[in-house]
Amino acid sequence: MAGDWIKMRSDLHTHPKVVRIASALKADRLRVVGGLHAVWCLFDVHSEDGILDGYTVDALDDLIGFSGFASALVNVGWLESADDHLVIPRFDEHNGQSAKRRAQETQRKRDARSASASDADNLRSREEKRREDKKPKQAPLANALFADFWEQYPRKVSKAEAEKAFAKLHPDAELLVVILEGLERSKNSDQWTKDDGQFIPHASTWLNKRRWEDEPEGHNVRPLFAGEKYL
Repeated sequence: MAGDWIKMRSDLHTHPKVVRIASALKADRLRVVGGLHAVWCLFDVHSEDGILDGYTVDALDDLIGFSGFASALVNVGWLESADDHLVIPRFDEHNGQSAKRRAQETQRKRDARSASASDADNLRSREEKRREDKKPKQAPLANALFADFWEQYPRKVSKAEAEKAFAKLHPDAELLVVILEGLERSKNSDQWTKDDGQFIPHASTWLNKRRWEDEPEGHNVRPLFAGEKYL
């Protein structure tokens, strides 16, 4: 047994991939989080390397009582499926035994630093500590939202400018879904598909002009969740 705890981020319910899974399965996001907890606990108990032999997507759905859940995990990259086993990518970085040893070592060092902290550290104001505590909690979600957008945008140039334009929107997971839906319409428009895509604008331009709000054109448009690729 790998251990009696698993690693789950505190803002998991707003992660863009959780939103996609919930949209694809027409399920509540908290149910999706519960399904993830059940799957990750299963791997934690029965796997030391992220490989679960003898399981298929159907078997996993049946075990947790959530039809289509395993396939949705595969579609967003949180699960890989083979004929006779399932795999969680990067398992050793998060919930494997080596990850837990690293977490325990980090906690040990943190406790040691706390015990030997200088008087100056102890005199820092509560307000300063609150500001420091907020910084690492805000950055991961913003970075994850932009990473999902950048992964889907077809023209990979001027990434820094695109990230600035994206940040100005103060996006959350729900807005990202709307943006990606509009991006899918643009990707299938005549302007973007002709002449090898040479008329595709930089991502920063597309974001600054809020082009995801453009009305659909022609008949080459299909919705974001029409296929499993974007679920």
